[in-house]
Amino acid sequence: LPLLRQTGFTGSDGQIIEKAFQYSPALLSAAFSASAMWAANAATFAPSSDAQDRRMHVTPANLISNLHRSLEADETAALLRRIFPDPGLFQHHPPLPRTLAFSDEGAANHTRLVGIAGQRGIHLFVYGREYFGENQVTRYPQRQTLEACRAIARRHRLADESVIFARQHPAAIDAGVFHNDVISTGHGSLFLYHREAFSDGTAIINRLKQLFEKTQDDTLHAIEISEFSLAEAVQSYFFNSQIVTLADGRMILVAPFESRRNPAVYSAIDKLVSSSDSPLADVIFFDLRESMQNGGGPACLRNRVVLNPEEQKAVPSRLFFNAELFEALKAWVERHYRESLSLSDFRDPKLIAEIQTALDELTQLLRLGSIYSFQRE
Repeated sequence: LPLLRQTGFTGSDGQIIEKAFQYSPALLSAAFSASAMWAANAATFAPSSDAQDRRMHVTPANLISNLHRSLEADETAALLRRIFPDPGLFQHHPPLPRTLAFSDEGAANHTRLVGIAGQRGIHLFVYGREYFGENQVTRYPQRQTLEACRAIARRHRLADESVIFARQHPAAIDAGVFHNDVISTGHGSLFLYHREAFSDGTAIINRLKQLFEKTQDDTLHAIEISEFSLAEAVQSYFFNSQIVTLADGRMILVAPFESRRNPAVYSAIDKLVSSSDSPLADVIFFDLRESMQNGGGPACLRNRVVLNPEEQKAVPSRLFFNAELFEALKAWVERHYRESLSLSDFRDPKLIAEIQTALDELTQLLRLGSIYSFQRE
């Protein structure tokens, strides 16, 4: 509702919705849309081990490339402050200035690589365009700017020698790669990338390897994937897989089922798992059809936050997932999620009350306090 009021619609909640439905249904759609499930776009983090002031840093993404997503930046910032409350341990920054120069899409365009846990890692920031520079014209928007990447690196007190900035290949953007996590992925000492991921790919990879060997007690496994096309990379969302380290130290790939269905992609995965040059020990495929149809694979649904033991203790215990919390959240979903939603439902002011009731109950369940503007009115 704040968006609709700010854009000239007046009256009661019901009157505002009815007017917006009649005169600007696209704006009403944006007001009702949500993107909180894409955790990778929520913010960019830097662990305290990497920051020069030895605090964890976080910058919520402004997400100005899409109207409906940009509406969530302030609520995301408020939520993160509740999750990481100790100012002595956690440095919270506001979203970058909401201008084209600082268009920021969060951790989906950021990769941290590190040899041994606890060491200072190296940070790869990927951008599509320069606001103060020349850019090749692409069919699709170049969402992340170099200026935003540099600003975040400065804010997070990252040493210059631990940061690399890479331009996304225009061909990748034109193939539908709207974030870097659709064309490369990294975790620990493993970095997988498509041969057309970066504009100056050879130089970027060489720089990553050199920097990794210089700063880490380990070797970077930078593996170029050339067995399938850009189109197949986007269709399968292979690079949007999660790489997870198990308790025994083995790495596994958590991939969308679309990667299993594509023969070329599946062959590349099989090669990675069986190769002695790759630390991947296994792959698990998940059916994420609903998420995939809305543009998000496994990596879109998470944001990595590296914490030391002291920082972990500072996070409210209620927010750590366990069986009790799972049952409480499951019951909340069953109480509040509709089985279906039609266009005409958006004209009903009762829907707003229904949404607000659900969100209010959720914040109470998680013991977060008042996050949303309607809770503070």
